[in-house]
Order: sequence, then C-alpha cells, then structure tokens
Amino acid sequence: MSRAGVAGRWIIVVAVALAVQGCPSAYQRTYERETQKLEAEQRAATQQAEAEHAQAQKYAAVIYFAVGSSAIDEAGQRELNWFVQQMQPYPQAVIDVQGFADSTGKQPENAALSNLRATAVSSYLSSQGIAPARIRAQGFGDQYPAGSNATPQGRRNNRRVEVTVQ
Repeated sequence: MSRAGVAGRWIIVVAVALAVQGCPSAYQRTYERETQKLEAEQRAATQQAEAEHAQAQKYAAVIYFAVGSSAIDEAGQRELNWFVQQMQPYPQAVIDVQGFADSTGKQPENAALSNLRATAVSSYLSSQGIAPARIRAQGFGDQYPAGSNATPQGRRNNRRVEVTVQ
C-alpha cells in the first residue's frame, strides 16, 4: 500500500474516532435527561420541604406553671392539644421544648424544675402522638426571663415552657 493510502486510512480512522467522541450516544443522552429530571425532582422536593418547614415554624405554644410545680394544668393541656393538632401536617418537624423558672428559690432547684417542666411537656406531646425522636427538651432555670421577677405577673410569665418548631 502506498503512503497516501496509509495516510488516507489513518485520516479516516481519526475522523471516525473524533466523530464518535464528539457525538454523544443515545445512552449518554438518556442518562443526561434522567439525571436532569432527577435533579429537578430533588429541587422541587427540597423547595416543598422548605415551604412546609416555614409554615410549621409559624406555630408555637407557651404553657405556664404554678410556683414550684411541673404539673400541666387544664389550660396547658388545651394549648398543647392545639399545638399537636397544628403539627399533624408536618410529621418531620423537630420540636424544641424549653423550660424556664422564675427567680424564687435557689439556682440549682430552678434549673432542676425547668428541666422537669420541659420533660413533662415532652412526655405530654409524645402521649398525643408526636414521636419522641422529634422532640428536643431542655431546661434553662431562671435564665432568659420573659418578665420582671420583681412582680407577681412577671414571675408567672417566667414559670413557663415554650414549644417551638426548629
């Protein structure tokens, strides 16, 4: 074979290789379409979850307690029942339960009491169908007062548990 014939064949082989490399196969196009479809579905699901989370965050409950008590009274139960009802459409929402105390009593007792209050509310929420794994409870003692501890109304406002969606 002549040099021109070998060179011609070589040019054809290179051209075919470049053409195959430059043109995506039907498999590659299908793969890319499916990947784009899955990415779009994931973005839509993420947006939906974010919208639901934003809606769930609008709900909160505050339960007040008697001096030295962690017992949930009838008004507190009504408030918690309302909150549970609002959370029904949001089964993935994580719920923060934060307990507080007024400044009467000693710091260690207030810390323990605020934990007992948060635990009582967490247990009540669980008994009403909210999965315990979705609930995070913590007591803060007499830190972060909602009112002045110098007045009876302020102290009442400080003996509370706040229930929010994280």
